[in-house]
Amino acid sequence: MSGSESGREASIPQRPSRDLDQIREDGKLRALIAYSATSYFLYKGQTMGYEYELLRRLANHLELELEIRVARDLDQMLEILQKGQVDIVAHGLAITQERKKEVAFADYLYLTKQVLVQRKPVNWRSLTRDQTLDYLVQDPVQLIGDTVSVRKNSSYLRRLENLSREIGGSIIIDTLEGNLSTDEIIKQVVDKKIKYTVADRNLARINASNYPILDISVPVSFSQRIAWALPKGADKLLEATNDWIASEKRQTDFYVIYNKYFKNSRSFNRRIKSEFYSLNKDQISAYDTLIKKEARELGWDWRLLASLVYQESRFNPEATSWTGAQGLMQLMPATAEELGVEDRSDPVQSIDGGTKYLSRLVEAFATVPDSIQRIKFALASYNCGYNHVKDAQKLAAVKGLNEYCWDGNVDSMILALSYPKNYYHEVVEHGYVRGIEPYRYVNQIFDRYQHYTALLD
Repeated sequence: MSGSESGREASIPQRPSRDLDQIREDGKLRALIAYSATSYFLYKGQTMGYEYELLRRLANHLELELEIRVARDLDQMLEILQKGQVDIVAHGLAITQERKKEVAFADYLYLTKQVLVQRKPVNWRSLTRDQTLDYLVQDPVQLIGDTVSVRKNSSYLRRLENLSREIGGSIIIDTLEGNLSTDEIIKQVVDKKIKYTVADRNLARINASNYPILDISVPVSFSQRIAWALPKGADKLLEATNDWIASEKRQTDFYVIYNKYFKNSRSFNRRIKSEFYSLNKDQISAYDTLIKKEARELGWDWRLLASLVYQESRFNPEATSWTGAQGLMQLMPATAEELGVEDRSDPVQSIDGGTKYLSRLVEAFATVPDSIQRIKFALASYNCGYNHVKDAQKLAAVKGLNEYCWDGNVDSMILALSYPKNYYHEVVEHGYVRGIEPYRYVNQIFDRYQHYTALLD
């Protein structure tokens, strides 16, 4: 996504924003993010992205659950923030005087410049460098009377307007819609749909690594600070975010994450050519068709079942655990035999067997009235065994908790079964279980499922 995107023409009425105290009371940090090749995407079933990884670290630092909202129109990001619908815009925004009147900015994450993105001649590989340069714009003054395409409410547009004044001649600005990311606009240059665009240098550079026909050598701005936006008035959240940024900048991981998305061209190029890259296709794995079929029979959203398969095997049919579980659904030998699965490494047999077992587990919790809670009981049982989950239910009843609700009730008792005073309790029949494993298992599957539903139809 562009580091210099998202601005507005008119001031939006501010609604009272939540500050850190209200956010902590709610327990959720609501973040707005862009769906793009560097910000937030799926690759081989894994949620990735520069802003996404940093957001996760921020939420963990603040001990908050992360609730992500995907921006469908990048021009409206600050408007959504000002309306109080999110707590933070985790998007690379150039800090400008205009924007500072509307929102607060956290400390900058990195510095970059805006550059002109243009095509080299088709036969550039057979030309000398001087011949190639003669074909290209080498100085912004050469843009007078020519057309540059940028998003209509981006700081790129503001920069082009200022540049026109600085060079004493008009640059024709072709304004594009807000649902286009910088990556998509750069691709339009590659495809000859537009002649020029402007992009932040780090974004232009990583895209040019995949499209060598692009030239990104001409700067059109001085260095700019790129930061996330917060609502005015959320002073405690701003202070906490700035403290976190200062701490992150002292860590190696902060720079490793940046390099991963903006400098590792080999990884970038491999991703964007993959069938299992969500910006290419609404596809999670090679087994989506099979997963959709089995999910229909199970009565589940296919993306939830896909999240479970990823959790079990990362879509590797040859995966084998130290316990002896094998295949996409990590079936144990005895379970596979009972389900009629002869070859656990066969994707069809594994998913068919695994979903049959899940169906049995869901049915075993038929007394749980809420369908989502019933699924969570089934998932926990798939991970640690039905009997341990039944023990956790019994313990919940004894402790005055709701034995038919996983969240905040039985899940706390599955954790409690890691301690002698609980697994030796008279109602517990099957003893110790390392409760953190099913607890995390359920949470991670549902967390990933939320990302899958946000990014895939």
